[in-house]
Amino acid sequence: MLTSDQITELFFLVDEYCILFEKNINQNLIKVSSSTDKRSRNRSCALSKSEVITLLIAFHQSDYRTLKHFYKDYVCVHLQKEFPSLVSYNRFVELQKLSALPLFMFVMSHCIGECTGISFIDSTKVAVCKNQRISQHRQFKNIAQRGHTSTGWFFGFKLHIIINDKAEIISFQLTKGNVADNNENLLIKLCKDLFGKLYGDKGYMVKDSVFQKLFFDGVQLITKIRKNMKNKLMSIYDKIMLRKRSVIECVMDSLKNICQLEHSRHRSIHGFIINIFSAIGAYHFMPKKPSLASHFETDNSYSLQLSL
Repeated sequence: MLTSDQITELFFLVDEYCILFEKNINQNLIKVSSSTDKRSRNRSCALSKSEVITLLIAFHQSDYRTLKHFYKDYVCVHLQKEFPSLVSYNRFVELQKLSALPLFMFVMSHCIGECTGISFIDSTKVAVCKNQRISQHRQFKNIAQRGHTSTGWFFGFKLHIIINDKAEIISFQLTKGNVADNNENLLIKLCKDLFGKLYGDKGYMVKDSVFQKLFFDGVQLITKIRKNMKNKLMSIYDKIMLRKRSVIECVMDSLKNICQLEHSRHRSIHGFIINIFSAIGAYHFMPKKPSLASHFETDNSYSLQLSL
């Protein structure tokens, strides 16, 4: 749970960005002259967009499982001093749609790390309902698709993520559940601004043409091989880094169990997308991330205990 000081710091960052965002939007708006004298109302909401975005990110770092309980039981009770112009919960849900675009832009500009030359790639399922209710589900009927992972079948989407050695998300894509991990167009989009070595599991084995295309763009994709394939020479460094690929699984676990990336209570596609971006933003502001350095420290301490 974020403290009042942490919420104030988060609000300062979001509010500074929203001010610049609104300024740029107003400068690029096309003014249409009206022949009628009818006045248009453009009153500001009681709760600003920066406050809405701050509360959405704070919710995904809290211990509450639902936004309704977080807003009614915590925000309206303990954060009235920080947010003096609180609205009803129904109105807050409506304000989420108005704050969606600034939220997306804030996450893409402030919550994405930089490539360091060592990257890890993986995907996780984002189911929108239980398997028993797939045939009855209507909200994402023509949008989501059935997919299959190592844990079984699901109905929903896939979130493909690339992180650096500091466990910072540097690229992500949301696709339908039936999109393969080694999809050529998907990998090209994910690796657009990357360089160096990219480590993945066996699901990211690609054709030679795709590998060469990524290699010419500055990305060397390194994966494990299947049992029925011929072994190829690999440096000891790459073998060690492949073993450290579990750091991205820790990131996925934090996104799902702490930041509440996945749940089956969505009532609209807008709320689903807002939930995805809010969870990614909340993960970025987590004080402790499962970085690669902590994995090396754990292995060194373990080897030291064995030697003793």
